[in-house]
Amino acid sequence: MHEEIIISGFGGQGVLLAGKLLCIAAMREGKYVSHIPSYGAEMRGGTANCKVIISDEEISSPVIDHPTIVIALNTPSMHKFEPKMVTNGLMLFNSSLISDKPTRTDIKVKSVKANDISEAAGSLRAANMAALGYLLKVKPEIASMDALKHALDEAISERNKQHNPVNIQIMEAGYQS
Repeated sequence: MHEEIIISGFGGQGVLLAGKLLCIAAMREGKYVSHIPSYGAEMRGGTANCKVIISDEEISSPVIDHPTIVIALNTPSMHKFEPKMVTNGLMLFNSSLISDKPTRTDIKVKSVKANDISEAAGSLRAANMAALGYLLKVKPEIASMDALKHALDEAISERNKQHNPVNIQIMEAGYQS
């Protein structure tokens, strides 16, 4: 298994945290990982993306030119990264915010109402957790749901750990959607 993943959205949507959680979860299961965060001049509201590689073998370069998976949390992200995807790649898009659908016919397309799932659980800021849960449903070889839940303990600061039960609930709801 070798997945080159781009997670992208507006700053404040938890894009960088999502990438970090995937890496920690995959590392806990003995996989090799690479994580490169990137964000615009503004934190909340600007653009952000992170590039994550998860592999069963050593990773020779952290550069991703043609992702195998794109998680697009907003419309500009979908339009930016869809053309760069490999044939037969997976586009997972947040249909709560994105009304368009990807136009390529040579990729797999899955939608998840990430914001709706998050809001139904009582959080306006955890669409990233719903998207991660759904990703593990369609690509379980990346990491287990248990590893992803435990990754929260490592990735989330002490002052924000009180949100972990809701984050886990939203991950599970994303997985069930």
